[in-house]
Amino acid sequence: MLIAGNWKMNLDMPAARHLAGSIRNSLEDPRPVEVVLCPAYAYLDAVYGLVHGSVVSVGAQNMHAQDAGAFTGEISASMLRSVGCSHVILGHSERRQYFGETDASVREKVAQAVLFGLVPIVCVGESLVERDAGQAERVVAGQVRGALKGVAYPGKGRLVVAYEPVWAIGTGRTASPDEAQAMHAHIRSELAGLFSTGDAAHIDILYGGSMKPENADDLLSQPDIDGGLIGGASLQADPFLAIVRAAMRAG
Repeated sequence: MLIAGNWKMNLDMPAARHLAGSIRNSLEDPRPVEVVLCPAYAYLDAVYGLVHGSVVSVGAQNMHAQDAGAFTGEISASMLRSVGCSHVILGHSERRQYFGETDASVREKVAQAVLFGLVPIVCVGESLVERDAGQAERVVAGQVRGALKGVAYPGKGRLVVAYEPVWAIGTGRTASPDEAQAMHAHIRSELAGLFSTGDAAHIDILYGGSMKPENADDLLSQPDIDGGLIGGASLQADPFLAIVRAAMRAG
């Protein structure tokens, strides 16, 4: 079970430090739940300094597929490792929508992350138009295959997939537990086809569509929902910790 907080482009340095410190100080040993905070690049080092040695890990929100070079404004896997990152979010719908990322570019980043020992959190999800057209499973399966085909299975706990129905991100709408479970089971079936049934069982599949304390227990109790990629509810300590505790109950 994994709970990751995606802070997106929010907070300033004092607020980021305060939030990370509050989570670190308030979180009892969450095992078997992993807790990862994903702040903006500018705060990675500061947040790592605050949580290092605790039960909280740090992840980034994106990275480049190349080792180094003339890529102004980008950041590499080795840079992320050097500031203490263990995870990296890749292929988020906002990256796809606003910055033109494709399945192919996500796959390059996934391979690079695995090469440098980062755990990729690979995001997939359909739009409302695609769901209403009955294409949700086809779209999500295509994204899973597009991002992971040809990538060697990195080992237990070294790959994460996050299902984020685009229509539920930041809208307050949430897939029902049954809807979310059905898609998570579909994703696991695709992962079994890419790797093996045994390997797929060890890949955490997170739900990332407006999970909050009020719905966390119902979502996390589903058999194929292995945690959450939390957006808005990760920007305050109390709701984020409430979701972590729901994962502990479910785990």
